[in-house]
Amino acid sequence: MIELRQITKQFGQGASAVRALDSISLHVPEGCIYGVVGSSGAGKSTLIRCVNLLERPSSGKVIVRGKDLTAMAESDLRRERRHIGMIFQHFNLLSSRTVFGNIALPLELAGMSSAEIETMVLPLLELTGLSDKRNSYPSQLSGGQKQRVAIARALASRPRVLLCDEATSALDPATTVAILNLLKDINRKLGLTILMITHEMDVVKSICDRVAILSQGQLIEENDVEQFFLSPKTELAREFVRTAIHEKRPNDLESGFQTEPAPGARPVIRITFVGRTVGQPLITKASRQFGVDISIMQADIETVNGKSMGFLMVELFGSETAVDEAIKYLRSQEVSVEVVGYVH
Repeated sequence: MIELRQITKQFGQGASAVRALDSISLHVPEGCIYGVVGSSGAGKSTLIRCVNLLERPSSGKVIVRGKDLTAMAESDLRRERRHIGMIFQHFNLLSSRTVFGNIALPLELAGMSSAEIETMVLPLLELTGLSDKRNSYPSQLSGGQKQRVAIARALASRPRVLLCDEATSALDPATTVAILNLLKDINRKLGLTILMITHEMDVVKSICDRVAILSQGQLIEENDVEQFFLSPKTELAREFVRTAIHEKRPNDLESGFQTEPAPGARPVIRITFVGRTVGQPLITKASRQFGVDISIMQADIETVNGKSMGFLMVELFGSETAVDEAIKYLRSQEVSVEVVGYVH
């Protein structure tokens, strides 16, 4: 549905040039909710603005619905953009227009009649839970209601793709959950492909099917969300996962922690459970079978895209052979096991 091929975006020329995106390639399948995360300045917002060519890439191709937008004439591009909705962090509503008027705006600009607009806007008011706010103005709405108006407006042209640029960053946690549930509902009911830019891993954890990480304009990791949480490959990905599951660093939990092995040091391991393994007593079995003592340093169970995942950090006590056998056993049980360091 969305394909970026070797997208590069450079601002400025010569010695002062800044490369915001550096040869980015990714594919967002039809019907997928795809999250792009990264720290501030990573290039996330530039990337999403390149998808509908609000920012034209310096090089590379942007293909949406099988059409190369970068090769289109301006008039053709304007027509194609009607199939790409977009919502922003700060809503961008017109204060002089009612809720109905804001949602109707793109339809008015497309030259539709009042009767046609009424027919298209009323279902959107119902879909977004705004039927009783039809005649209200933005100043009379909460932040969550304003974002619902922005979502309804983005859906007015019946797009096949919805771009979300930090759509929940200005909202409180409870409102964020409500908006994410709405986006998930829209994805399911309308079959929309959704590309989400966010720095909040809780957003990715809640509704995304796939996730990619940007760092300094480069795509450094991409995976299904479940596999991303189960086995992050880069240190930045691991840091984002730790943030999402509210995991403390081992050296905050135990004095004498070090990353390299040493004689007499006890290993600290992180175990990630998913699916049927979440409820199994694997730790007890390993302790009994191999004669090791296991001290739980931190534990949590999270829901990742509708699936339960368990996160456990433990310290192993026992002979080197027994500890190695226990780790080998755990790795054979469809769980992710990572030795994160050692404690004296």
